[in-house]
Amino acid sequence: MSHPKFERLLVQAAEQMASDLHLIAGVPPSFRVNGEIHFGGEAPLAGEEIRAMVAGLLTSTQQDTFDREWELCISLLHRAAGRVRITFYKRNGFPELSLRFCGERIPGREELGLPPRLDELARRPNGLFLITGPTGAGKTTTLNYLVDLINRERRCKIVTIEDPIEFVHENKRAIVVQQEVLTDTHSFNRALIHVLRQDPDVIVVGEIRDHEAIATALAAAETGHLVLATMHSPNVTHALERIVGVFEGGAQRQIVLQLANTLQGVLAQELLPSADRCRRVLACEFLVATPAVRNLIRESNLHQLENIIQTGGKEGMVLMDNCLLDLYCQCLISYDTALSRARHPESIKSQLKMGGKL
Repeated sequence: MSHPKFERLLVQAAEQMASDLHLIAGVPPSFRVNGEIHFGGEAPLAGEEIRAMVAGLLTSTQQDTFDREWELCISLLHRAAGRVRITFYKRNGFPELSLRFCGERIPGREELGLPPRLDELARRPNGLFLITGPTGAGKTTTLNYLVDLINRERRCKIVTIEDPIEFVHENKRAIVVQQEVLTDTHSFNRALIHVLRQDPDVIVVGEIRDHEAIATALAAAETGHLVLATMHSPNVTHALERIVGVFEGGAQRQIVLQLANTLQGVLAQELLPSADRCRRVLACEFLVATPAVRNLIRESNLHQLENIIQTGGKEGMVLMDNCLLDLYCQCLISYDTALSRARHPESIKSQLKMGGKL
């Protein structure tokens, strides 16, 4: 049975429309609203108080795992807050919690601010599509949007591997099988290997983290599956460099060729505070794997991808700096926000001067 104070904090988080709740020893309950942390008007939490909350949330198996690993991530469905992802960790010997509220519905593409060409890539029968960005950038929301799009349009089988499951998909035109790490499978890597035996059409990987997962995902994409995955990288070029960089020698060359042949696109995204500080706005960089892009990857000229994206507007490509400039010109984000997130802030300044916006 969950702790009464924990229940009350979840209700309070829902009322404040918080995206996150942090329960930290010696600090009042803290809510992230529109990207900013706000302290709740309560006394700081005691370590024993948080320990009691943890005891009411975990099963005996989960408690054993947390005691052994000191880290754990689970999800639960709450009557007021909806589905919640809870990350448990330790500090100074006491457990602490970070909660992410997943929402009860999947917003549409326009509501999320995603590029129009994205839907087309989700309709491809095979290949690899990557969503990348920092923690809290909305990658999982975008991933679930794509799953829902395929679920609504295709008669196929979708298998997801998640840690943990943040949104439960009901079967529409597709069969959706959602597997949770540490509940249904021991690890992403083991699940990826066995998922190919489940007759999937679409494979969704919550996060690819190492060379084994990358190699398996590329092999799946190469053998006729559509693979959707997320990873932590700040932009499109870094994402592809990271994939290639974890391999050495002959293995690296093989990965480069597989990546060039299977890549469908990369979306790098970030959530920024709006100009009125009342919500967050999606800024993104979008790469479509055209023949020119595939050739650059094949020739290991990833540093030239920025130029391809810059000139690839007809194919639906978007450069992050151009997206930031456009968001600022629409008064959706502030000037300071645009410059602080830009890769080349001086270029944005010069374009605004030429356009008479400064």
